[in-house]
Amino acid sequence: MSESEHRMMEILRILNEQDKPTGSKLIADELRNKGFNLGERAVRYHMQILDEKGFTEKMGYSGRRITNLGREKLEKGLIYDQVDFIYSRFEEMIYLTDFNYMAQEGNVVVNTSTIYNEESIDIIKRIIESGLSVSPYVNLNRIANESKINVTTLCGTTIDGILLNEGIPSQPQYGGLLKIEDYKPIKFTELISYKKTSVTPLDAFSTPGFTSVLDVVDNGNGIIPANFRLIPGIGRSKAVDIINSLNKIGIGGVIGISDEGKDILGIPVPDGMVGIAVVGGITPFCAVQEENQNIDIKIAEEITDFKNLSPITSTFKHSLKEVEHEIQPKIPFLLSKTWNLIQQVNFDVEKRKGDIISNVSYINKDDLDSSLKIMEEAYNSNPKYINPYYQLISHPNDDDKIGIATICSLSIDGILIDNGIMSNPRYGGLLELTEPPLFIDLISYNGSTEDPHQIFLAKNMTSISGGIGPNKILASFKEIPHISRDYAVYLLEILKNIGFSIYKIGKPREVTYNAKADNYNFGVVTGSGLNSIGAIKEKGIDVEVKAIEKLIRFEKMDRL
Repeated sequence: MSESEHRMMEILRILNEQDKPTGSKLIADELRNKGFNLGERAVRYHMQILDEKGFTEKMGYSGRRITNLGREKLEKGLIYDQVDFIYSRFEEMIYLTDFNYMAQEGNVVVNTSTIYNEESIDIIKRIIESGLSVSPYVNLNRIANESKINVTTLCGTTIDGILLNEGIPSQPQYGGLLKIEDYKPIKFTELISYKKTSVTPLDAFSTPGFTSVLDVVDNGNGIIPANFRLIPGIGRSKAVDIINSLNKIGIGGVIGISDEGKDILGIPVPDGMVGIAVVGGITPFCAVQEENQNIDIKIAEEITDFKNLSPITSTFKHSLKEVEHEIQPKIPFLLSKTWNLIQQVNFDVEKRKGDIISNVSYINKDDLDSSLKIMEEAYNSNPKYINPYYQLISHPNDDDKIGIATICSLSIDGILIDNGIMSNPRYGGLLELTEPPLFIDLISYNGSTEDPHQIFLAKNMTSISGGIGPNKILASFKEIPHISRDYAVYLLEILKNIGFSIYKIGKPREVTYNAKADNYNFGVVTGSGLNSIGAIKEKGIDVEVKAIEKLIRFEKMDRL
């Protein structure tokens, strides 16, 4: 992205945050706060370009406002920039938090979600009373003439801001899922890093089936969303005092604090640092979702004055036991789990034989014929983007189910590495088939324990079988050193002719379908074997989606 494009993107962000037409002076001031030295005249020049593109519109002498097209551009137009913006957004929220906990005054970070009946309020209140929330302070805004209620709750990022105000730098690391047994926090089971993702980590896990908050409240066993951050070890004692003071005024949610340089809840803590786990601010909303109540969970952090919030309940207990500092097995990240599989790929591109990595997803045997038909229709309608290879696999434990193995895109990394070319899987993404195709979401393989494509499927974000608007399919972005480009292109072209899903071979320093490789590398966009499985899921067939499962022989696979 050029410097000019970067500036225009920031202008769109500023306008998107404003509720009214905004003039060039305010925009220039905001840009300076973000590190851009741009005067009013230069802002007006960039705004004229944005007007011509239809991203903004002039509102007389009042200034300009962003259009729907501009919001669409902001949301998905430069997603490679968004993967960095997510973390910087958290840093911005932390800095803007100026809450004085002694006077109980100032700005805090909040999330707002939408519910549609009073019963959901009772569920939220119950979870808050159990202590599985950051705070009982909320804001209930009933929308006039509409059967919906916007519920604003305190976000755990507020605690990071308070610590920073007290001279303790707090660094958000992961959002994830935390296992609870007999009311005792045991370990994180899933994590996504706050860096290098366009999807806020807890947003990725705010999906039906991921959490069991109500089970934790009822019997002490289940899964809750939680966040993890690091602070310097020298600040531990002061941080503990601050957290205890916050608890007394109804701001809590801290699950555990590690000793300096000691692992906690399965997460390694570097020497000289201390880890802090905090319950996710969306936890009460996940409970509403678990009760099959209609809810729109939003994790769009914003700043509000603390005086706008009030306690939803006077009862606020801590149902979770203290974390025991026993060593738990470190939670393995996705690439750590798969590098050994990648290295075992031994597919011979000339003989078209050998082991590749497969995804194995399971369906009921009664749905097999319908599923294969859906897969075939998806391939025939879009052969450029859907991989036709599959193999039927027996279920290890259930005779009524059968597995469908498809080619995992990490097979391509394995083939290149087997031929002496380093290939580094960078992102799993959601690719919108516009012209040209564009990634509209990316999650780094390196900072996630869950396959990104499984997350996108769980959140029903694909439209592989078509529908309103362009198709949205699953794809991956890989990075290969430029020095090996000629041989890599030669092999990739052979693989593409064989039938492996290779969409685009980029050039050095090129933005490839909205993703960007590091310097001295080039990017390759490949398709996911889960696209045909996603087509089955979209048709309402119950499918247990599994990614990166096992090695299988390519020559034994069938073709649609």
